[in-house]
Amino acid sequence: MASAMLAGCPGETSSEGATGGESGGDESTDSAETGGPSVAVAAQLNVYRGRLHDAVALGRAGRTAAGAGVAQSIFQRFESASGGYGAHETLERTSESSYEGFESELGALRSALEDGDVEAAAEAAATADEDLQIAQQSLVGNDPTGALDALVLGARAANARFLAAAGRFDAAATVASETYEAFEDGLVYGTLESADAEAYEAFESGLEGIESAAGDEDAAAVSEAVDGTLSATVTGAYAIANEQVAGTGHLAAMQTRGYDAAVLAGMGGPGHGLAHATTLSTYRARVHDAVWLADAGAGEAAGSTVQNVFAHFEGARAHEALEEADHEAYEGFEGGLESLQSAIESGEGVADAAATVDEHLRTGITALAGEHAPVLQAGFFRARLADARERYRHGDAGVAASIASDLFERFEADELGFHETLEETSEDLYHRFEEEHLAALIEAYESDDDGAVETHHDGARAALVDYGAIHDASVASTAETVVAVARGFDAAAVATLEEESRAAAVAQSVFEHFESGAAGYHEALEHADHETYETFEEHLGAIQSSADADGDVRSAVQTFAGTAVDGAYAIVGAAGGSNGEAAAAVVEDVFATFEAARVHEALEEADHAAYEGFETAMNDFVGALGEGEASVDAFADATLRAQFAVAGAIDDAPVGEGSGGEPTETESSLSGGPNVVSGVPDDADHVVAMNAVAYEPAELTVSVGDTVAFEHVGGEPHSVTARSDGVPDDASYWASGGFASEDAAVEGWENGEGAVQSGESYVHTFETTGEHAYYCIPHEAAGMEGTVVVEE
Repeated sequence: MASAMLAGCPGETSSEGATGGESGGDESTDSAETGGPSVAVAAQLNVYRGRLHDAVALGRAGRTAAGAGVAQSIFQRFESASGGYGAHETLERTSESSYEGFESELGALRSALEDGDVEAAAEAAATADEDLQIAQQSLVGNDPTGALDALVLGARAANARFLAAAGRFDAAATVASETYEAFEDGLVYGTLESADAEAYEAFESGLEGIESAAGDEDAAAVSEAVDGTLSATVTGAYAIANEQVAGTGHLAAMQTRGYDAAVLAGMGGPGHGLAHATTLSTYRARVHDAVWLADAGAGEAAGSTVQNVFAHFEGARAHEALEEADHEAYEGFEGGLESLQSAIESGEGVADAAATVDEHLRTGITALAGEHAPVLQAGFFRARLADARERYRHGDAGVAASIASDLFERFEADELGFHETLEETSEDLYHRFEEEHLAALIEAYESDDDGAVETHHDGARAALVDYGAIHDASVASTAETVVAVARGFDAAAVATLEEESRAAAVAQSVFEHFESGAAGYHEALEHADHETYETFEEHLGAIQSSADADGDVRSAVQTFAGTAVDGAYAIVGAAGGSNGEAAAAVVEDVFATFEAARVHEALEEADHAAYEGFETAMNDFVGALGEGEASVDAFADATLRAQFAVAGAIDDAPVGEGSGGEPTETESSLSGGPNVVSGVPDDADHVVAMNAVAYEPAELTVSVGDTVAFEHVGGEPHSVTARSDGVPDDASYWASGGFASEDAAVEGWENGEGAVQSGESYVHTFETTGEHAYYCIPHEAAGMEGTVVVEE
């Protein structure tokens, strides 16, 4: 069953070929001598080969979660590489076994890194690399593939640069050693020596230099040695293959280095991504305030809260950052706010709508904050603990208990990695927070015990403050920002409920905590930007003054929140922890290399528009990296288009104007079966969006009798396939295609059945309580799975 799950679009076959095991027939005829689209795609497969080893290099550096993220992003990029000469369709058409093997090993790579097993990850990457190499041989032949191999080895060696820049010299040395081993065992070993002995020797000496410099912990010397290896592989590629192959391969190597720069930028300290994520975290707290106001009958104020979140986001620096980091989360957040507004107006489904908004915000926070997401989660927990305390003060002990229980469940679910990270960081804090205080706080609220509530609320809060204080002040300050903003809006909420004295007290408590140091927040803000620090205190005081004078507390809070968020940007900017400048330097070096490279003139002569687009995208990427807000996608797309230009196949480029290429098999041969319909039915109670490799939301809670539409919104055709052992014992089996069992569904998928395509939805009504686990057959390796929880 495993191989079936990893199949892509069903129904495609390939014939045996003389080179590489399988071939798509005429795919290789345009390549070795004349260039053509196959050369461009073969070069693009080099990018995927290089990125496989990026993921392993991160694992070697102890950044296994980041490495797993790279593996996931490879999968997403590959799934979206559609079109007649996109990497996805070309690989599947050229060698189905390589296609299935690559996707399978890519899934194994991600899983191994998630489990912290770097050796297993290295084995999976090596096998996936081999799968892609076999396809390259089918596309362009042995000698051109040898040239591409040399460039992949250069890309692997270049990983030592970003590792050394991040201070991981041991990992840099390991990368050099492993690259040399791969070289000795590789296709290009003998070929390079016979084609250009000097390049061969320069490459070997470069690898030795990297390992030696890493041993001396000399980042500058590592970088210099990397330059030598890269130069040698480019020279060798031109000695082995023709201008089209070597030129497109060199551009692909530049694209790979762009991804290296993005990895390096993500390995640094806080950077602006954390400040963006801080902004999103404040929205999480504000959305819960809207629910509070709606519950209290203040629907107009609740709606205004949501509108203000939307208005702030539209003008926020986090707006563009979220859109670039995770477009689906961006759209889901904005759409969720609209749904929440409607729910507040109708008085129905407010909690569910808020949960949807929260889920998309968490996704965005993960994408932007990376390893620092657990710290922001701790800040969010403190904000929600304060919400529970306020609700208890208002006589809503049951609601307070519910909030505390929700936090307990989020913690147990390891939301944003907080549970596991807290336990790994400090077992004492872990036990203090969860076992000693949070669990007891639930009981205290349920029993309406004032003394126990105070003890355990303060104890849980103190444990979270102590957790933040373990981190660098620039990181801890982001959590403190979330709490300060959230408490400010709590003051606005209680003022709306006509408790101005309590609003003033809330503002005063925020001021006192800030003045006490607040895990380094006070000093960090004062050091980062003294003017913002003074304005922060002034605007915080204005909240208290407004409350004391029965003034407009909400306006005062909004002003304060803007200042607090500005302070977060100032703090992370002043921390100097981001690798943005170092990452920008990597791409600047690529730019300098391009200016002197043989492919420079070849690209300019082949297609001037592609040439200008490549240079513009590279220049923009450098600037964005320097600002700590870069996305590599635009640069990657421009480079891919340049590759097709140099290969003499600009009209076949799968990106940009004129994109297209030869048509491949359409989706017309696929069928959905029962309950796969066009669009989304009007009577659907819930909608799950099926993106490139994810269900959104991944977990959905419904009531018995609710109808769920699983809507295709992105990527290749999907399936919705229940796991036989993942549904309640008394539930009927369900899957797109109307199959009676999971085995039948998998077999049906191989025959082109059960597919949900663009513009379609699979619709199912849930009649049995319990958890229903399901997955997408072709994208299971990428982690595309979900759960529907059915309640009475």
